[in-house]
Amino acid sequence: MTKPDLNPEPPGGGPAQPGPLAQVPHAAGAGGQAAKLKDKQTTLQDALRHHPVVLEQEAQRAQDVQLRIADWITGFAGSMNFVYIHIALFTVWMLFIESKPWPTLTLIVSLEAIFLSTFVMIGQNRQSAFQQAKADHDFTEQELELKTNTQLTREIHTLTTELHNRLLERANGHRDGGARNV
Repeated sequence: MTKPDLNPEPPGGGPAQPGPLAQVPHAAGAGGQAAKLKDKQTTLQDALRHHPVVLEQEAQRAQDVQLRIADWITGFAGSMNFVYIHIALFTVWMLFIESKPWPTLTLIVSLEAIFLSTFVMIGQNRQSAFQQAKADHDFTEQELELKTNTQLTREIHTLTTELHNRLLERANGHRDGGARNV
């Protein structure tokens, strides 16, 4: 693919003719149209940047309140803020609220561990379902591509064989026609 010539002078050396961009009027609405076009382009790029299964998964999560809550809890539980808050809470609890051996704190922490492990398992199940859906989608796309490539290869073979036969017929006809004239 060749690059366009950005030289303002035409090859003859005379003054340059105004290009198509010079003929576009600069109306007040042009900026708004450019912004809308940029927004559409950004949206399209974002959609193309992600795998179709990812987009479907995001749409499903956005529709289900329980999934959004589970995502938020899992995201927060896997953050350093979660760790810092627990360090602060455990320190305050052990120093000021309950004396040794902290039976209530132990109960609270055990219950929290049960719920967090449940959320981790929910996340793992969802991740597994996502990976399976992605693998199924990729398999389907690859099978379609393989089928298309096989069909194209067969058509190319047919056309090449036909072209080869025509060239042989022409060459044989040329030889026969030349022999008759002699």
